[in-house]
Amino acid sequence: MDFKIYLDMVKDFAPNLVMAIIILLGFIFAGRILKKIISKKITSDNPVIMNLIGQTVKTLFFLFGLVTALGTLGIDVSAMVAGLGLTGFAISFALKDTLSNFISGVLVLIYKPFNINDSIEIDKYKGVVIDVNLRYTVINQEGDEVLVPNSFIFSKPLIIKK
Repeated sequence: MDFKIYLDMVKDFAPNLVMAIIILLGFIFAGRILKKIISKKITSDNPVIMNLIGQTVKTLFFLFGLVTALGTLGIDVSAMVAGLGLTGFAISFALKDTLSNFISGVLVLIYKPFNINDSIEIDKYKGVVIDVNLRYTVINQEGDEVLVPNSFIFSKPLIIKK
């Protein structure tokens, strides 16, 4: 007798489960397609930025698909979304310096105030730019590699020697 009750519950729940899986897979597929379009099809001077934007869009599509799929299953997602907002705020506050360097790195890559092999001076650091990534700008200062945080580049005067 109990087995019939469980079988009826599975029959009632199965269509919602199948629909939730289809929704989640659709969002994952759409996110991957958009990432490929953004990363490879859109021409840009800076493929690193386009790849970063593509990965961000893909991740957002996955998260939106997950929340939509859970809502389709009948789970109240409003508390979850509010919790994600509070968690995001707490994480961003805890990682303030890291996020500042990351955002500054994106801005350095977009605006390109200097290029590789340019001679620059930032506060007490001066040398030739070896590499620019999302967190640091690497300069060669008298044979030593100095990792200058990108947020430092936006907060201090920058001299580009021509």
